[in-house]
Amino acid sequence: MDSQTVDASPQTGEGRPAATLKRNALGVLGILFFVLSAQAPLTGIAGAVPIAVAVGNGAGAPAAYAIAGAVILLFSVGFVAMGRHVVNAGAFYTYIGKGLGRTTGSGSAAVALFAYCTVQAAMYGLYGFTVSGLVEHYSGAYIAWWVWALVTMGAVQVLGAAGIELGAKVLAVFVLAEFSILLVFALVTLVKGGGPEGLDFGGTFSPSAVLQGAPGVALMFAVASMFGFEATAIYGEEAREPHKTVPRATYLSVAVVTGFFAFVSWMLVSSYGPSKVTAAAGKALAGGDSTVFVFAPIADQFGGWVNDVLPILLGTSLFAGILAFHNSANRYLFSLSREGLLPGRLRTLNHRHSPWVAGLVQTAIAVLLVMPFALAGKDPVLTLFSWFSGVGVLACMLLYFLTSVSVIVFFRRERLDTRRWNTLIAPALGALGIAAVIWVVLTNFTTLIGGDATTALWLVLAVPAVLLLGAGTARVVHGR
Repeated sequence: MDSQTVDASPQTGEGRPAATLKRNALGVLGILFFVLSAQAPLTGIAGAVPIAVAVGNGAGAPAAYAIAGAVILLFSVGFVAMGRHVVNAGAFYTYIGKGLGRTTGSGSAAVALFAYCTVQAAMYGLYGFTVSGLVEHYSGAYIAWWVWALVTMGAVQVLGAAGIELGAKVLAVFVLAEFSILLVFALVTLVKGGGPEGLDFGGTFSPSAVLQGAPGVALMFAVASMFGFEATAIYGEEAREPHKTVPRATYLSVAVVTGFFAFVSWMLVSSYGPSKVTAAAGKALAGGDSTVFVFAPIADQFGGWVNDVLPILLGTSLFAGILAFHNSANRYLFSLSREGLLPGRLRTLNHRHSPWVAGLVQTAIAVLLVMPFALAGKDPVLTLFSWFSGVGVLACMLLYFLTSVSVIVFFRRERLDTRRWNTLIAPALGALGIAAVIWVVLTNFTTLIGGDATTALWLVLAVPAVLLLGAGTARVVHGR
C-alpha cells in the first residue's frame, strides 16, 4: 500500500479509472470562500445570535462560539490527518468508509447528501422570504417567496455548471461584502471601548457568565452557525497541491469562523451592555424580526443607510450559501455515481469539468423539497427554514462523530500516521465533544426547529432512517 495515499486515483464502481474534477482549480483562499459562503456569516449572526442570547445564556453567548470552535478544531485534527491520505470529492463518506467499512460509508453518504440538500432548501425558504420583502418594499409589487426561490434555483444551476473558478469569484464578492461590514462594526466598537458598560470581558467570558441561563441552547446555535467548514475536503480533487492546501484551508476556516463569530457576537453584546442584552434580544424576537437586534447597533454606529444595505446583504449572504451547498451536494452525487452507487450518468462532466448532470439532479431535489411548503401555504421561515436547518445540523453532527471514530479505527489498522495526538487523542476528544453536542441538540431539538414535539420527533427519526436506507442500498448494489 502506498504510504502517502489510499485513494489518489478515483475508480468507478466497476474498478475502471473514472472521470475527475478539474485539477489545480482552487487555492486556499478559493476554498475558504466556499466555506465562508456555506456559513453565510450575516445570516448566522443575524439569525442565530439573537436566539442564542435570548433563549440561551444571555451575555455569555459569544463564549459558546469559542467552545464550539474548540470542539470543531479537535475534530479537524483527525479530519486533516485522514485527508492527507484520502483525496475524494465524497469527503465524509469516503473517510467513514475507509475506517468503518463500505456499508457504513455509503449510509453516511446518504446522510451527507440529506444534510446538504435540506440545509440548502432551508436557505431557499429564508432567501425567498427576504427577497420577496425587499422587492415589495422598494417597488410595491408583491411576488410570492417561492417564485424567487425557483428563479434562483435556475441561476444557481447555471453558475454551478459554469465551473468552480467562476463560482469562487462570485462567492468572494458576496462574502467580502457581508464579512466586511460586520467586522468593521466590531472593530469600531472595540476601539471605542465598547458600549454603555464598556467591553466587560468578564461579563461575557467568565465561568459564571458562560454557565448562566441555558448554555446548551447557545452551544447548539453556535455549532449550527459553523456548519459547512468540512467543504475544504470536498474540493480536494480540485485543489492545488491538495495534501497542503486542504489542511491549511481547514485550519484557517475553523480559526476564521470561530474568531469571527465569537468577536462579532461579543461586540454586539457589548453594544447593549451585558446587563441589558438579554432583554434587547428577547424584545427583538417578540417583535417578530430578530435581525433588529443586530441591525440596530450597526445603524447607530454608521447611520440609517445601514438599514437599507444590510437586508440586501442578507439576501446575497443566503444566495452565496445556497450556491456553496449546491456545489457540495452535486459533488456528492458525482462521487456516489463514480462509486457505482448511483446511475453512471451523474458522473458526466461538461467542458469546464463541472458535474452538470449531478447539478441538475441536485436542483430537482431542491424543487421537490421546497415546493410542498409553497403548495401547502406554509410560512417559509417558521417551517421550511426552521425545520430543515435543524435536521440538517443534526445530520451533520452524526457525520462528524462517525468521521472521528473512523479516523481512530483507520489509523490503528493502517499505521500510515503514527502521531498519537493527530490520529487518536484529538479525534477521541473531538468525538466526545461532538457526542455532547448531539445530546444537547436532541434535548433542545424542539427549540432549535421552533416547532412542536411531534414534528421534532419525525425530523430526528429521519436522520437514522436515511443512514439505514443508504447502507441498505449499498449492500444491495454490491451484493453484500
